[in-house]
Amino acid sequence: MSCAIPPKQYICTTALGPLTIDGKLNDPAWASAKWTPFFVDIEGTSRPTPRFRTRIKMLHDDTYFYIGAWMDEPDVWATLTEHDSVIFHDNDFEVFLDPDGDRAQYMEIEINALNTEWDLRLVKTYIDGGPPIDAWEIPGLKKAVWIDGTLNDPSDTDHGWSVELAIPWVDLQEFAGMPCPPHTGDTWRVNFSRVEWQTYVENDQYLKIPDAPEDNWVWTPQHTINMHLPEHWGRVIFQ
Repeated sequence: MSCAIPPKQYICTTALGPLTIDGKLNDPAWASAKWTPFFVDIEGTSRPTPRFRTRIKMLHDDTYFYIGAWMDEPDVWATLTEHDSVIFHDNDFEVFLDPDGDRAQYMEIEINALNTEWDLRLVKTYIDGGPPIDAWEIPGLKKAVWIDGTLNDPSDTDHGWSVELAIPWVDLQEFAGMPCPPHTGDTWRVNFSRVEWQTYVENDQYLKIPDAPEDNWVWTPQHTINMHLPEHWGRVIFQ
């Protein structure tokens, strides 16, 4: 495992206006937020460039931590509709938050193109013994998905899909180990992942290619196929 490349950083500025959580990322407030570079393979740039581009923006105010993601995708599909399903069995977008970077009491959100979400808390990393707490919830979470194309329709080519999240500070503060909302200059350990499966079409349905492993594309590389190593996550600096 090579970790010579430092984790990426992002300056998260204050939202300069209201945000309507509809998945479209077109509110004027989003214009002031910079896009991250496009995602890379979870193992780093030595691996092939992801087949489809992914990038994100972040903002904050006194109530919410806002995340917006755009994913190029010619075939937008999803199947899981039950809350707290194992969402990465579909193509998905994932958020990982370990604000104080202590590898304990960190949080994960996964969401698919049907806007089905799995939120869970990890007492500690899996390699440290876990366990995950599926019953943990983010009751005030606002979430939306927007699709530039048609969902679950193999007859056309889509452009992609976007995710917009507003995570309440009040729902994070118990386990953050950091002030919520953050103070100016506070740095949180955060990462983002996109899981992408290879598919084929049969009877007008998308099916996963048997035994084909999923692709894992991330904001800042983990240097191994394991998202649960917070020491390799990026640094979000609040201003």
